[in-house]
Amino acid sequence: MGRQIRNKKATIIDETTPLLVLAGPMFLELFLNTMLNNVDTLMLSHYNEYAVGAVGNANTIMFMMNILFNVIATATSVVVAQYLGAKRYDKMNMIYTLSVAVNFVVGVILSGAFCAANPLIMRFLQVSPEMRPYSMIYIYIVGGGGFLTAVCNVMLQILRCNGHTKIGMWVTFGINLFNIGGNYLFLYGPLAFLEIGVAGVAISTVVARLIAVIALIAFFLLTKTGKLSLRYLRPFPKRLLGKMIRIGLPTAGENLTYNLYQTTLLSFVNGMGNDAVNARAYCNTLISFAMIFSNASAMATQIITGHLVGAGKSEQAYKRVFKTLRTSMPITVALALINAVLCPYTLRLFTSNQNIIALGQMIMFVDVFIEMGRCLNMTFVCSLKAAGAYVFPLLMGILCNWGLGLTMGYTVGVALGVGVAGIYAGTATDECIRGLIVMYYWYKKKWFGKSVVDKKDVLELEASEEASH
Repeated sequence: MGRQIRNKKATIIDETTPLLVLAGPMFLELFLNTMLNNVDTLMLSHYNEYAVGAVGNANTIMFMMNILFNVIATATSVVVAQYLGAKRYDKMNMIYTLSVAVNFVVGVILSGAFCAANPLIMRFLQVSPEMRPYSMIYIYIVGGGGFLTAVCNVMLQILRCNGHTKIGMWVTFGINLFNIGGNYLFLYGPLAFLEIGVAGVAISTVVARLIAVIALIAFFLLTKTGKLSLRYLRPFPKRLLGKMIRIGLPTAGENLTYNLYQTTLLSFVNGMGNDAVNARAYCNTLISFAMIFSNASAMATQIITGHLVGAGKSEQAYKRVFKTLRTSMPITVALALINAVLCPYTLRLFTSNQNIIALGQMIMFVDVFIEMGRCLNMTFVCSLKAAGAYVFPLLMGILCNWGLGLTMGYTVGVALGVGVAGIYAGTATDECIRGLIVMYYWYKKKWFGKSVVDKKDVLELEASEEASH
């Protein structure tokens, strides 16, 4: 296959890499991506209030689909980071091609499956008759184009692990502009006469994602980060694919069980009336902004941890993660507090319904505690996955989501009659306790020795380096 020549402009990632070199661009990317996800909510809130809750329901299903797409995407980030850390550049083109090809095929299959299951999904979620037509058309269009998200996720992971974190930021900025323009055309502009509303919003979202995929692949090829060709899959790397699936399935299982748990909580909220559904949708829009810094920091630390573990520097990785937490936790809590203080005003961007605003204020207060726990979870879970310890987060997710979050959410929100804020109290309990557990697991160094890079790969590298000297 020949040794791959690395792009000289790629960032060298090791224990000295400043957090913000990676986290800064990813923070802006996530911020812009959050804008893309939530601009539909804001623009639809002035078009039709039923459409807002409907798209909120549909996005819950879209998130579940994205979790399944991330089986290979997450494994890609772990494998690429560790193999780059071990300087096994000769294997990289095969890894890149395998990741993109497999996720594309999986994406096409899942897109079709979710569209076929659309009516069943609506019944399970107990979506109200007023919202159901909007939710269904959104899932048919955005879900049908889900394979684009599958490819996009893989390309972003590949580029991030190679140090190209800014490209995601710029691509997201571009598709934000396109998406906003498309929404305006269908809702209020020259194409408003078509009266397709939610369908128009969905169409602009899918086209924006198509543009993103084209841009990311073009950047990957033009910067010579690597190559994509089916010839790298001859003979087919069954062993490598099996390794990636073993990494990705527990990670996807953890995310899937969390989303199923959130979907079950959503069914409780749907039974509380349309105001509760809309309050949840609006608050989740605001909450998404509070969590992006801790998310970006966790993603950046995952990349650094993967490189360090691949290079055999587990002790440096151990210290680096706690250093990240000392930065991300105070900022995350501050953002959540600002959100809670300003929500009586920011919620008015979406609605003038005083009952929704009152429910929203209660939710945003509880969210301060959710963000504390979520910061712990994202930081340590991402690092555990990067180190190759991907089963423990799954077990803790299943135990805490259903044993703590669902039980407490139902008891406080439904049985005791607190309402939608009680549902969020259950989530806060889950996040905080699970976060402390995974932090303790990292602290005890239970993850040492779980690197996915074969020991013989490292020995080969050391032998070649000694020969060169």
